[in-house]
Amino acid sequence: MNNYREEISAIVEEKRAEFIELSDKIWDYAESRFQEFKSVALQIEYFEKKGFRINRTIGGGETAFYAEAGSGKPVIGFLGEYDALSGLSQKADVAHHDPIVPGGDGHGCGHNLLGAGNVAAVVALKEYMEKHGIPGTVRYYGCPAEENAGGKAFMVRDGAFDDCDLALTWHPGGGCCRVNGTGSLANFRVFFTFHGKASHAAGSPHLGRSALDAVELMNVGVNYMREHMIDKARIHYAVTNSGGTAPNVVQAEAQVLYAIRAPHVHQVKELYERVCKVAQGAALMTETTVDIRQVAAYSDYIGNDVLQDHLEENIKAFLPIGYTEEEYAYAKRFQETMSEIEAEGLREKKKKLLGKVDSEILEKPIWDFLPNDGKRPSSGGSTDVGDVSWVVPTAWCHIPTLAVGPAGHSWQTVAQGKSSIAHKGMLLAGKALACTALEFFNDASLVEKAKENWLLHLDGETYPNALPADAKPEIW
Repeated sequence: MNNYREEISAIVEEKRAEFIELSDKIWDYAESRFQEFKSVALQIEYFEKKGFRINRTIGGGETAFYAEAGSGKPVIGFLGEYDALSGLSQKADVAHHDPIVPGGDGHGCGHNLLGAGNVAAVVALKEYMEKHGIPGTVRYYGCPAEENAGGKAFMVRDGAFDDCDLALTWHPGGGCCRVNGTGSLANFRVFFTFHGKASHAAGSPHLGRSALDAVELMNVGVNYMREHMIDKARIHYAVTNSGGTAPNVVQAEAQVLYAIRAPHVHQVKELYERVCKVAQGAALMTETTVDIRQVAAYSDYIGNDVLQDHLEENIKAFLPIGYTEEEYAYAKRFQETMSEIEAEGLREKKKKLLGKVDSEILEKPIWDFLPNDGKRPSSGGSTDVGDVSWVVPTAWCHIPTLAVGPAGHSWQTVAQGKSSIAHKGMLLAGKALACTALEFFNDASLVEKAKENWLLHLDGETYPNALPADAKPEIW
């Protein structure tokens, strides 16, 4: 291992208790989108003690900020997240569904680890760069509301990344280590609110105009639309207001929330326009009116080969993570909670890796390898890291923090979020990200190569900025 890697690793290990405490407290807070006040206050207090400068005025609402140290170019940003998911409250380390607060929130995507791992990277970098007199600015972006609201899109729109040269981040989860290639699903979140006329459903139904009928007709229309859209597109919906609980009253108002996804943002825009026509048709059929309000927009992710190459080498340098028999037994308990569908998905993952990875390793309940197959898969979900990647050369990776098999966004993910397995993955991510950034701080030509590669991938396109001009960060 190179000396700078050894030194970065030593700094992270020296402060490991601080980073673990930070992650675990954010897990405890479990605050959802744009409500991460305790999580932000905790991080800002920590950064101030470490001598970072704080900017609380960047876009993205009250829970967006950045902390920076150093000066001059390049400016390398680390994208921290800390929002939880609604309805996923769960006790730590318990391998059956057992919420702390029924219906409460929980870190079902590991953002407590994601944020703290990036904190570890910037704190280690600050100390190393000051000791060795390395110029440049290291910056931690506190990014709210990645789940459902795309907080980074607001930050990008409002100029938070205008002076940033490169951006790095990671994501916790199950499976093996991997550096992500180009691609994620662009995604719009849109509320459709129908307004009708209330009436007695038995005595005078002819006088009423049902907003709930309009919601149901809209959903039927969109379901018929699925046959006539590209295979990789996805449309999901949730009825957020069914108009009340009285069936003998014609519902005067009803609402449905849609998520519209496709591989490229221009494809989402096209689908969005079609879905809007379906909504307007449903309103016409029911003699109701419809208000359409887009509240979030995620762009697809633009990869960067130069950054990815360096990030991959640094991950390899810190592997294997190494687990004890007790940790394997812990992960096995959660792997045993898989549904049959999840178990089938795990079998498919193993088939794809056979011949590239020792089959004995694949039988372990947690994986800590990076496949040597030259592949960098795209993400099957949506992330607002994509919005950053349109304006700054960006790279991100996945590092294992939990048992392989059970689905993400689940109580199983929440339960494993404070384990020693989770902490080990978080600290490896911090080390690999810090060392990757350090290589670019030390070589200005690498920064230029990353920018050249970024422009190559953009191929003349510019940031689509799919948020409506009047959209604001809000709790909905």
